Amino acid sequence: MSLRPPSRSARSVDHAGVTYRSRIGRRRVLYPTGAAALCLLTALSALPAAAQSDGARSDKAGPAARPPATPAEARTAAYLESARNDPGRLRDFFRKLPKGGDLHNHLSGAVTTEYLIELAAQDGLCIEKKTMTAVQPPCKDGARPAADARTDKAFHKELVRAWSMEDFPQGESGHDHFFAAFGKFGEVTWRHPGKLLAEVAEHAAQQNQSYLETMATPASDGAKKLAEEVGWDPDPARMHRKLLADGKLDRLVAQARKDADRTNAEFRTEARCDTAHPRRACTLPVRWISQVSRGSSPERVFTQIALGLRLAERDPRFVAVNLVQPEDGQSALRNYRLQMRMLNYLGEQYPKAHITLHAGELWPGLVKPEDLSFHIGEAVNVAKAERIGHGVDLVHENNWQQLARTMARRETAVEVPLTSNAQILGVKGDDHPFNTYRAYGVPVVLSTDDPGISRTDIDREFQYASTTYRLRYPELKDLARASLEYAFLPGRSLWRGNPTRDGYQPTSACANERPGTGRPAGACGRLLADSPKAAAQWHLESAFTTFERTQVSKR
Repeated sequence: MSLRPPSRSARSVDHAGVTYRSRIGRRRVLYPTGAAALCLLTALSALPAAAQSDGARSDKAGPAARPPATPAEARTAAYLESARNDPGRLRDFFRKLPKGGDLHNHLSGAVTTEYLIELAAQDGLCIEKKTMTAVQPPCKDGARPAADARTDKAFHKELVRAWSMEDFPQGESGHDHFFAAFGKFGEVTWRHPGKLLAEVAEHAAQQNQSYLETMATPASDGAKKLAEEVGWDPDPARMHRKLLADGKLDRLVAQARKDADRTNAEFRTEARCDTAHPRRACTLPVRWISQVSRGSSPERVFTQIALGLRLAERDPRFVAVNLVQPEDGQSALRNYRLQMRMLNYLGEQYPKAHITLHAGELWPGLVKPEDLSFHIGEAVNVAKAERIGHGVDLVHENNWQQLARTMARRETAVEVPLTSNAQILGVKGDDHPFNTYRAYGVPVVLSTDDPGISRTDIDREFQYASTTYRLRYPELKDLARASLEYAFLPGRSLWRGNPTRDGYQPTSACANERPGTGRPAGACGRLLADSPKAAAQWHLESAFTTFERTQVSKR
């Protein structure tokens, strides 16, 4: 897996950047694999709307029909409320809370800044004095060895400020500082994707997460060369045929798979997976989402989409594509509708692959008013995205209430990184559509985005959400459940129907089983054996049983 961006100028804006729900609300068969698939590339309540047609009503829906709280849930909920004014107890509660999966995570932006600095030192890289950008040796024109940061605390602090959102310079916008960071440490991240994955997976496991989908750019250099060779053709069918001709695209897929093999090998070495003392990262199932550089030329965007989707159908370690880089970039704005049409066409060619899109990561003042009016709608209705990342400008969309109802009906989930939205866009609290999505029954999942740059983690995201929106324990529990329900894991769900609308109620096969009391037999046992998704969900429910028992014992 290559994390090398195509060029230095592109690096500066690279935003790292057997049933499935289909893009239009149906279910389809995909990857009839067994439970072992859950570990491929290892270590690699909602307020739902009623089921209805898109135009049936304009008002918000009522609360979900949740099953009655168990005594353990009720006591855990009471413990959370009692801890709200005690920072230590509150942090401990959210540290131990099972949190499901992280579905919106950019690998190069997820690793801690301190670890990136150490890698730069190990690789003998230099740091440009003016820009604080890592470059290859020799260190000239005033550049300093990155290794100096090991002993020079002031230099180390300056690097942390340049490569993350910690104490970033006054007068600089959070948006600009955030996206500039990728270019500054880009020379570090492309070299060691396996090491980065080991660090990110270890942190996720330590925070009681049980699944990770992370984004990286497969075969970036090869995709650039192929796009330049083929050139742009506005007819998508002809463009696709040119990529396929003489096995060009398939050779690129093969290269991406080899890169993933090398990344996995580096990961397993770094995480000590084949030793007597493996790190926790080795137990965390991870899948890749292929990044597409939306600020690139049309031919390159089309090539990267085709590569990512074809790769997802050929290699179960890869599941989806996503467009990255700033959505407000000049090229991204100019070509937005074109790119949605590309996804529409290529999505039909590769129906087993998935699409999740950064859409609506915008706010008034950042772009012209007309650019706020259609991005989420195009992603949902044209590109048929199954999940949306950020979705911050929802209420500025044309006919946004109908759009929200459509997303609820299709179960189009929204990946919400609250800290990132506050830092990049300055949107938080009641300005954020978090509660609006929930009120319309749109599935919401909490995510980290780029926790290394943002200096956050999933513990803080759950605590921030709970504190800001006064979420009770059952609502936090359902947010964690949603992260697995709407993950791109193969297999049938443990939950029946639309759990965002109807509440998380077990399917009939497992209705009489109790998580945390051992692996069930019979129909429920067969479901867990055949479905990686149901197995992951059962694991989460078992973790909740243990967590609630622990919290009860504290009272």
